[in-house]
Amino acid sequence: MPGQKQTGEPVDWLKFENEAYADGAQVVCGIDEAGRGPLAGPVFAAAVVLRPGQLIEGVNDSKKLSEKKREALFDVICQQAAAYCIASVDEATIDKINILQATYLAMTRAAEGLSVKPDICLIDGNRRPPAIVTDCRTIVKGDAQSMSIACASILAKVSRDRFMRTLDAVYPQYEFARHKGYGTALHIEKLREYGASPVHRRSFLKKIGGIPSGNETGEET
Repeated sequence: MPGQKQTGEPVDWLKFENEAYADGAQVVCGIDEAGRGPLAGPVFAAAVVLRPGQLIEGVNDSKKLSEKKREALFDVICQQAAAYCIASVDEATIDKINILQATYLAMTRAAEGLSVKPDICLIDGNRRPPAIVTDCRTIVKGDAQSMSIACASILAKVSRDRFMRTLDAVYPQYEFARHKGYGTALHIEKLREYGASPVHRRSFLKKIGGIPSGNETGEET
């Protein structure tokens, strides 16, 4: 059985899904995001619908899994889920509407992109995206308690990591493949050396001193 609570007791991974079914839902969707904190790149979200009673072996909160394990589970989830959708919102939009609203937008896009309409959406965290018209239930640390949310967390995390590796090929000087855009010492060192690229979140960089504005084309000079 995937996962255990810190007390050593096994997690009831279907508790929230089963409660939703008991309340009359036929299609239950889990939603989670990845990439709220980084200094560069998009924020991603995923929505996953599992069949009633479905467990996927090895699934856990994406933060508790190795990159290799997440990558392997990504394909399994995509193959076994009843439906899923992955969406993103780019850094320019994040700067324009702020990261909270961009996260809501990514989650809404993921929910609306499903091939089936959910009756209830289980949302990781304590806030629901206001644009999702479906009944929503927020679950703090839901990615460590709900199978469908945990699956969504893996899809969102792996999708974003893969995207950041593609950016590494375009902007190798920043070494995005290593830090995925998060504010590590290495990333900040590269920012101070090369300045901001077109994929950096300008609103996030305001809190860090000594960052040149950078070359808007992203080309090295």
